Amino acid sequence: MTIKQTVKKYTSLLREVTHIPAKEVEILIMHILDKNIIWLHMNYDKEFDKVKDLEKLVKKRATNYPMEYITGKATFYGENFLVKEGVLIPRPETEILVDNAIEILNKENQKLKVLEIGTGSGIISVMLAKLIENIEIIAVDINDKALDLAKQNALKHGVEDKITFVKSDLYENINDSDIFMTISNPPYIADDYKLPTNVKYEPSNALFGGKVGDELLKRIIDDTYSKKIKYLLCEMGYDQKKPLEEYFKDFSVKSHSFYKDYEDFDRGFTLEFKF
Repeated sequence: MTIKQTVKKYTSLLREVTHIPAKEVEILIMHILDKNIIWLHMNYDKEFDKVKDLEKLVKKRATNYPMEYITGKATFYGENFLVKEGVLIPRPETEILVDNAIEILNKENQKLKVLEIGTGSGIISVMLAKLIENIEIIAVDINDKALDLAKQNALKHGVEDKITFVKSDLYENINDSDIFMTISNPPYIADDYKLPTNVKYEPSNALFGGKVGDELLKRIIDDTYSKKIKYLLCEMGYDQKKPLEEYFKDFSVKSHSFYKDYEDFDRGFTLEFKF
């Protein structure tokens, strides 16, 4: 079979798990052959001799197994990142969190220290290191696999000298007193929430934040304030704006704002504390 015929044949197996089944078959073929989209379309009428390899991956994807875990990569902020099973897959809406941090950091004319809590694959820290020249970043996680992957991504993007990776539960192993900003995409889903099938393959400790869901967020707010860190930027659940806004009243806050994601759901906040 040609590549074109192969794509047509296996597209039907993915119709129930994706709205772009033909595109995903192409992605799997490119992954197997280590080729790009230009090569693929220039060779659409060539014979494809790795049908068994493709069939195995298509069947795996048909179980809702994440494409990113199959290919070992994901795109974030227009850049390619390594991903692997056991570490949260980057989400497009986290780009907005990075945008918000950059807007604040670019207003400062000095070298700043930023702490990322729950770095996962390292996408936030790596992008901040790439886009802000004068920055020092501490990236923490409790997951050894995540820290190892984040280090690989920092090396891949040439910013390993700007990021220090630390195994830590929130601030537990952080003693720095000159942190300007904390940024985090923490677990914020309620423990009893029923996840979509594809998300069930991702690590639960990177998704569930407690019985209500916002418990870990509140711990981060508490600890950030107690350490007198000026800015805190976090992602949050779509239904957590009102309870968090009420919680902010327990602190001396200079300003706060919320933002929405690409689907118009409440998705995160920026806190500026007053000390």
